[in-house]
Amino acid sequence: MVALFCTVATLNAQQKEIVLKGKELFGDMQARQIGPALMSGRIIDVEAHPTNNRVLYIGTAGGGVWKSANGGASFQPIFDEHTQSIGKVKLDPTDPDKTIWVGTGEIWTRNSVSVGDGLYKSTDSGLNWEKVGFEHSERISGIEIHPENNQVMYVGVLGALWSDNEERGVFKSTDGGKSWEKVLYIDPATGCADLIMDPNNPDVLYASMWEFRRTGWSFESGGNKSALYKSTDAGKTWKKIENDIPTGKMGRIAVAVAPSDSDRIYAVLETEDEDKRGLYGSKDAGESWELLNSDFGLVVRPFYFSRITIDPRNPDVVVKAGLTGS
Repeated sequence: MVALFCTVATLNAQQKEIVLKGKELFGDMQARQIGPALMSGRIIDVEAHPTNNRVLYIGTAGGGVWKSANGGASFQPIFDEHTQSIGKVKLDPTDPDKTIWVGTGEIWTRNSVSVGDGLYKSTDSGLNWEKVGFEHSERISGIEIHPENNQVMYVGVLGALWSDNEERGVFKSTDGGKSWEKVLYIDPATGCADLIMDPNNPDVLYASMWEFRRTGWSFESGGNKSALYKSTDAGKTWKKIENDIPTGKMGRIAVAVAPSDSDRIYAVLETEDEDKRGLYGSKDAGESWELLNSDFGLVVRPFYFSRITIDPRNPDVVVKAGLTGS
């Protein structure tokens, strides 16, 4: 961190005039440094160890990845030598003590967001990292790993924010990340905003595809290409979910499957029709849907969207960040 100091004597005539005018306006009040103004404070992802509740990993917008070994009482940075913009953190379910995957690139797509440079893997609890691909992805939104065979895994790529790019969609690996096949792709402007594996059947996956674009003067969320998809054959084929889902242009979609009941699915939809946006629920694995809550706060600005979390024992208990107010 660098602070610059100068005296009026060292300034040119124009700079002196600015300083003197400032003194007239503010008197003896002087500027002081109040610390860094970085995006590190935005929390992107929280990953808990499946059997040790003292171990937590946090992915941040501009501060890399942090680890706690004492239940969150303190954290240590473990990713400082790499890209600090994070999209997803995932522990290998067959080796959660050692193997960690990190997808870089913040997925809450505000204009201040930084880009990522790919997918990373650690096999020593975060001491060392290896980049394993997706150099042009910019933003990785999801990582799902087969619970019994860690050679089978999926990556959801949101992609570039300011331009088209081909490295978007859902990718599958059958060799532990050494090679990848693109299994769900729409077009260069539509990326994967959310990727979920059924916790009780690893061959069933849900992916929300989002058409979006940021420019220097605007942000476009949604289009005719945005939709929710389901695969029941480990990503070989995908079916667009349409029953009871609003028609017309769709924006960002969040999706989650209840760990205690795979038939119970929740989705938050950003829709063209404001009366139809909100939280939807399904009790038959996505065959039919019901609008449960259309509160405005559930569908926050798409670049501050958030994931859905369901209680692991009670499918009726659902958590999603939002906004409140009149």
